[in-house]
Amino acid sequence: MNCTRALRFVLALAALAATVLLADSALATSRSEKSLGTLNHQVLVAVNRFRAAHGLVALRESAGLDRSARQHSLQMGRLGYFGHSSADGTVFWRRIRHYYPSGGHSYWSVGENLVWASPSLSAGGAMKLWIGSPPHLANLLSRQWRQIGISAVSVTNAPGVYGGSHAVIITTDFGVRR
Repeated sequence: MNCTRALRFVLALAALAATVLLADSALATSRSEKSLGTLNHQVLVAVNRFRAAHGLVALRESAGLDRSARQHSLQMGRLGYFGHSSADGTVFWRRIRHYYPSGGHSYWSVGENLVWASPSLSAGGAMKLWIGSPPHLANLLSRQWRQIGISAVSVTNAPGVYGGSHAVIITTDFGVRR
């Protein structure tokens, strides 16, 4: 009897894990993960090219900031909202701090740019939208940033503010720790 119960528990966990994996992979159904990775790279190149044209240092990619950006892009796409705060109301810098901790540093600061478009969005399109928005432009031109995390997700039939359409959502998280 205990063996049967344990087997059911393991099968239930496996089913739950498969459901979570399918839900996350469903977000990228119309664009491959490879093309989204290429878009992430193109955004990084575009941001650094823009910064260089304005005499600023290039930003280095941060794995922690990438994870923060990915979590936020996926959450917005899955839950159908668009904003810097998390779905539970947590302010953006607290979410980012979870992935890009401040501990051991005397100075820590983060910023964030978001953009979405339907049905598609290019790095050039994202840059054009950010440059046209004073707060987003300020992040692009900030001398303090040293690192960046980028995540583009593609959501088919995106709920909520996306109106059930196909949406590409890009989150860029900026950071500095010294």
